Amino acid sequence: MLIKTFGSAIHGIDALLITIEVNVGQGSKFHLVGLPDNAVKESHMRIVAALSNIDKRFPRRRVVINMAPADIKKEGSAYDLPIAIGLLAASEQIHTDVLADYVMMGELSLDGGLKPVKGSLPMALLAKASGFKGLLIPLENAKEAAIVDGLEVFGMKHIDEVIGFLEGDGKGERFSPLDQSEFDSSNQIYATDFSEVKGQENIKRALEIAAAGGHNVIMIGPPGSGKTMLAKRLPSVLPPMSMDEALETTKIHSVAGIMPADTALIRQRPFRSPHHTISDAGLVGGGSYPQPGEISLAQNGVLFLDELPEFKRTVLEVMRQPMEDRIVTISRARVSVDYPASFMLITAMNPCPCGYYNHPEKECVCSPGLVKTYLNKISGPLMDRIDLHVEVTPVSYKDLTTISEGENSLDVRKRVMAARILQSQRFSESKTIYSNAQMSNKDLEKFCALDDSGRQLLKQAMERLSLSARAYDRIIKVARTIADIDSSQEIQPQHLAEAIQYRSLDRESWGN
Repeated sequence: MLIKTFGSAIHGIDALLITIEVNVGQGSKFHLVGLPDNAVKESHMRIVAALSNIDKRFPRRRVVINMAPADIKKEGSAYDLPIAIGLLAASEQIHTDVLADYVMMGELSLDGGLKPVKGSLPMALLAKASGFKGLLIPLENAKEAAIVDGLEVFGMKHIDEVIGFLEGDGKGERFSPLDQSEFDSSNQIYATDFSEVKGQENIKRALEIAAAGGHNVIMIGPPGSGKTMLAKRLPSVLPPMSMDEALETTKIHSVAGIMPADTALIRQRPFRSPHHTISDAGLVGGGSYPQPGEISLAQNGVLFLDELPEFKRTVLEVMRQPMEDRIVTISRARVSVDYPASFMLITAMNPCPCGYYNHPEKECVCSPGLVKTYLNKISGPLMDRIDLHVEVTPVSYKDLTTISEGENSLDVRKRVMAARILQSQRFSESKTIYSNAQMSNKDLEKFCALDDSGRQLLKQAMERLSLSARAYDRIIKVARTIADIDSSQEIQPQHLAEAIQYRSLDRESWGN
């Protein structure tokens, strides 16, 4: 007897429909075909044990299981459930006519319990798009999958519940979609706030500009000056995520298998801070079975690289293309996968190996030229993709002991959101540009025209401060963002003057 059940395979951050065809006929051999990996092949023994422990039997006849399409690699243990249900139906141990209405996935334990799987949100989106009535999935994954409206999602603890549901007993808990008002009320709650940072008003201002224009930032200063503390609070001033952004971010985290157990939807912008010992594949993604890396897990949020010169140069260089294209392609012999990589890069570093170059009180003990050598660990092409260079100085005792709190994140976020609204109107005709940081040279000519006084100011700055040529476009982009914060249609000289301050490392005298 031939029976078909339906599952899904994860490809990138999307799911593909997999049809599991189970045929039980004359003979005694077992065949599992359709390009399964070892984890799928091992499902045979898990299913045998699970069925025996629920008073069912594995068919003692010739069994052929085909996982179509056969040219797609099937990975992982999540196919246990649809294969087991297909075997029971094909051997007439259960009787149901609703198998064609549901996608089902889940790993079986030896007692028949269902264990959680990766990628339940992409599976739910696939089931809805493919016209299925619902999704049967382990209980731990059901809340995440239920985000998809218009799809019946049932969370199951045990294969007995699945059998009962398919035979009409009504077992299994149905989950309701997340209410939009609940999402709107929770996507602006952060555990950290700008008001907790004492002093450093100029650095807060630089981060506000970065948030308003989507600019990348490098903070350079001595140990203990507050670089990490400031970076961790940047997500709290970014605009709240839209539902589409939240779904996209959640899909990536779901595929990576790092969704918190009590979380159905990533509602706050992610903040990823990998250690400097990370590998190339860990940062951009990869592996034998490609998985998203840190730059994709930071999608729609912030990637923070602390102690930047300590990262391996090859690791930093592989970021260059994804930062430009906002997508990373992982290619292997049998598969090519695209992962989104639209993030803000925030980096921090000491100015020299001892950490006290340019310190107002402590003396640098590094030998001549060592500061420049230390900075040269970061390549020019990578530095070219960072718009704001900010020198962070130690906080004074007076600022540390002040009782009054600084401006909170909510007030800063309001200005950031107002600037982003202006940019969305400016780039409404473009499908690839969403913020000032993404403007091309042609866009600079169209949207960032300078008057005579502005051009003269920029010329003087280039000559007197010995700024490099790559600083020119970056200054104009940052000045455009500052003008947006001020709700100014034109870039004024004061906007350019402030933007020039944020190119410290481009000055040829710096570090010499």
